[in-house]
Amino acid sequence: MTLDVESPAFERGEPIPARYTCDGKDVSPPLRWSGVPDSAVTLAVLAEDPDAPHGLWVHWVLYGLEAGRSGLPEGVPTREAVLDGALQGRNDFKKIGYGGPCPPAGQRHRYFFRVYALDGRPELGAAATRSELLSAIEGHVLAQGQLMGTYRRK
Repeated sequence: MTLDVESPAFERGEPIPARYTCDGKDVSPPLRWSGVPDSAVTLAVLAEDPDAPHGLWVHWVLYGLEAGRSGLPEGVPTREAVLDGALQGRNDFKKIGYGGPCPPAGQRHRYFFRVYALDGRPELGAAATRSELLSAIEGHVLAQGQLMGTYRRK
């Protein structure tokens, strides 16, 4: 099954406003999704840049969101526990929570915000990595969807 993922801050395939990047306030953008199966127990979110100079760069790892949620507000706090018990992992900036787009000057990168509907709660503590999350949810994904935005620094 596919989730429909969108943001009131930017359109699919369009530039992400500087507010959500290292050139702005570096806060997480608001996200909305629909199509979560009734049998889902939790949700997970990953934000990734596949165009980074040294390969995939992880910007956000969030898991344990209650399945009844239909989105995230702008500016999810950068601490381990958020939003009624959800946990945040470590991004490739070596920090907990969201770290916005920050590509080398002049290069346009793509940023994928992926949402996963899961049939259980990942058995992970806070500060898990992308790899640990993907390993924990393997075989438990009921539906997923993504939103891609771009960013280019001047």
